[in-house]
Amino acid sequence: MKPQLQRVGIGQSPVVIIDEFSGALEQILKIAENLAPYPFATNYYPGVRRKITRADEAAATYVIDTCERAGQFIAGAFDIDRFDLLEASFSMITTRPSALTMPQRAPHYDTTDQKHLALLHYLRLPAETGTAFYRQRSTGIERVTESNLEQFVATAKSEVATLPLDSGYIDGSNQFFEEIGAIEGVPDRLIIYQGSLLHSGIIPPTMTLSADPRLGRLTANLFLQGY
Repeated sequence: MKPQLQRVGIGQSPVVIIDEFSGALEQILKIAENLAPYPFATNYYPGVRRKITRADEAAATYVIDTCERAGQFIAGAFDIDRFDLLEASFSMITTRPSALTMPQRAPHYDTTDQKHLALLHYLRLPAETGTAFYRQRSTGIERVTESNLEQFVATAKSEVATLPLDSGYIDGSNQFFEEIGAIEGVPDRLIIYQGSLLHSGIIPPTMTLSADPRLGRLTANLFLQGY
């Protein structure tokens, strides 16, 4: 494994990047492929998502191993002594840019809990994709908290509503959000960041939007609660 720590934005929020994380990419790809087809996500995620349960023995073993391997990096970067796994899934972005809802055309946050962490394991990635982090220009918000949540949501709703309906996935900075950091999607790269940090997938216009894990943009998404 090859770890590095980046800090993004005015808040210097930590983002951990670990290359060659598992050393077992082909085996993980097979596990993900065997669980297809995936159902459509029930939240704002623009695609399909297969939650991993204890009954998915091979996938559950992969998730446990990922948490154990990531633990040392979590403790060092986020001042967390221990954590619980909240949810894990294999995910694929499949929604056409023209079909995105208003919230899907802007950066988002997962939670206002600053001890909530997202682990994103890039598995199969088309070229020029990845993950970007943002600042809301008019408010300066980079991480959403309980104290600024109402301001962020109200501002985002009014501003994003003025974007053209065909604006698609956010690509770099725009008039409402400034990109403060970007991580290239590299197979077997794991990134760890706070779920409160504004973020969005980097989805190039030419990307294959397939729901087949052998063809499309395949990631594993783990969410942890730190203490």
